[in-house]
Amino acid sequence: MQLDFSVLFSLYSKENPAFLRQSLDSIFCQTLAPVEVILIKDGPLTDELENVISEYLMKYPMFKVIPLMKNQGLGKALNEGLKHCSCDIVARMDTDDIAKPNRFEKQIAIFEKYPDIDVISSWIEEFEGDILNISSVKKLPELHKDIFEYAKGRCPINHPVVMFKKNAVIKSGGYLHFPLFEDYYLWIRMLMNGAKFYNIQESLLYFRFSSDMFKRRGGCKYAFDELRFQNMMRHIGFISLQMFIRNITIRFMVRVLPNYIRALLYKKFLR
Repeated sequence: MQLDFSVLFSLYSKENPAFLRQSLDSIFCQTLAPVEVILIKDGPLTDELENVISEYLMKYPMFKVIPLMKNQGLGKALNEGLKHCSCDIVARMDTDDIAKPNRFEKQIAIFEKYPDIDVISSWIEEFEGDILNISSVKKLPELHKDIFEYAKGRCPINHPVVMFKKNAVIKSGGYLHFPLFEDYYLWIRMLMNGAKFYNIQESLLYFRFSSDMFKRRGGCKYAFDELRFQNMMRHIGFISLQMFIRNITIRFMVRVLPNYIRALLYKKFLR
């Protein structure tokens, strides 16, 4: 019998209505359909976003919208969304990315074949403007033991394309507030809690990005936020002091580089 699953979105006011439409279309045109699609409205939205939501509510009975009175941030919005997901298996989706048509079919097939796995992600293709304009592919290791080691240096899961077991997420404390690192923090806690991970070795999603993303990943503020995160990993025993020093040295250098050099590093060497 096919495993049922929910899809979880979080949306806030600054997002693009056209991108939201593309993202929703990619979900409702899958070769394997979800039981429900849950969208959390993280605070008040623009009229344009509300119009898109109303249109899809009329077209798709499985589409459910949960409003939050105030903007809570991604982590808190997703925790609220998990409460409304009726299935134990939950697929995450961002409101500006585009899922490939067989994304869910491929991921559910892995859950059915390996029932002990708790988290499944895949590679993603990063594009600018149009999905024909692929600039890089973000690849990740396949097997759990390699994912565990990889996580000591970099985030081991592509969050926009992840599918996980809700009970395993809740057992590990759910999404906790850690600006810029909510998902990475969750994966570390799940790994330390014994959850099993797997990354499909092909791209199942088109990830939208721009040069602004590289600007956001630079500067002293980002560097010090990352320092706090790396220190947390050391404090809970996930990484050694030696790995902490290595990570901070490499990452601090990347954060203070000029934006165009940092962009080149991401596109050519960190993918």
